[in-house]
Amino acid sequence: MSHPAKLALADGTVFSGQGFGAVGETFGEVCFNTSMTGYQEILTDPSYNGQIVTMTYPLIGNYGINAEDVESGGLAIKGFVVRELCREPSNFRSQQSLDDYLRQHNVIGIEGIDTRALVRKLRVSGAMTGVLSTVDLDDASLVRKAQSAPTLVGRDLVQEVMPEAPCEWEQPLSDYLHDPTAPPSWEGDANADHPHVVAIDYGMKWNIPRHLRDMGCRVTVVPGTATTDEVLAHNPDGVFLSNGPGDPEPLTYAIDTIRGLIGKKPVFGICLGQQLLGLAFGGRTYKLKFGHRGANQPVLNMRTGQVEITSQNHGFAVDPDTLPDDVEVTHINLNDNTVEGIRHKTLPVFGVQYHPEASAGPHDSHYLFGEFREMMTKRE
Repeated sequence: MSHPAKLALADGTVFSGQGFGAVGETFGEVCFNTSMTGYQEILTDPSYNGQIVTMTYPLIGNYGINAEDVESGGLAIKGFVVRELCREPSNFRSQQSLDDYLRQHNVIGIEGIDTRALVRKLRVSGAMTGVLSTVDLDDASLVRKAQSAPTLVGRDLVQEVMPEAPCEWEQPLSDYLHDPTAPPSWEGDANADHPHVVAIDYGMKWNIPRHLRDMGCRVTVVPGTATTDEVLAHNPDGVFLSNGPGDPEPLTYAIDTIRGLIGKKPVFGICLGQQLLGLAFGGRTYKLKFGHRGANQPVLNMRTGQVEITSQNHGFAVDPDTLPDDVEVTHINLNDNTVEGIRHKTLPVFGVQYHPEASAGPHDSHYLFGEFREMMTKRE
């Protein structure tokens, strides 16, 4: 049964609609994603910790939810905003509705608002803090809460979504199909003939270790707080720096670890991993006005001249003017010319701001995993 809900922004704007999923109240940075499909992957991406996500595509939930397409063991997202919720999904893989899924994971959703107006406001004014509520429907009260709630800047959101202990990655799908609420099964792969990758998990999407395993790597996952010595103790052939939520600059422990790994092992970073890599090189990062979130971001590979259509989810970027002379920019975003890839000129260390493992897609950038594997085998 539907019930009223409201979304209030820190600038005083209030949107009224119908609630779905859980009941209650939440706050977060309100942002938007332009993907037409992949809402389940978006919901389960730990990088959205601390954020209320608005989908620009008007009808969401039409193909339901299934246990195969999740990208983590839970939902870190703070709220979900859609124009129209499909309450009767139709797909042979569907196992439950989006409404039931959000209710199961205690995430509040709102439908029936003008998402075009909301997205236009975010593009003009920038992503901003909002409060989503089904229990407090007083406009003035909600605006005051939004104005007093903390922003993303300066907060460490990684430690809320990273794993507690190191583990070996084993495809969790078989267990997950039987119980969508269960964590993945981690069983060691003792095959030493495979390149060994230590993946530092700052809020990693599961499709990343899937890709590493698919190309023949053994993967050990360690928490984002792992030190340089703890990473090197696993004797990896290469180190992967994962995606994750929020502002990279407060993560001094991660920056110190990465700085200690540069020059000792091949390193490949994605999204937050690239931002942390840039900081470890001595560069700086800054907050984008409304970020890049969607599956249609054009990126120029400056080494090949090719344009890749990419999946992205980030609100911060590396400042190219602060990078040292031995680090080059390899990819740029064709919408706003922001940095999308960096590489050390002499050491086997590189990163990209987008998601080459993209799930649900696109898949233009899968080659980057091959480049990482080649780095590791050359070093051997």
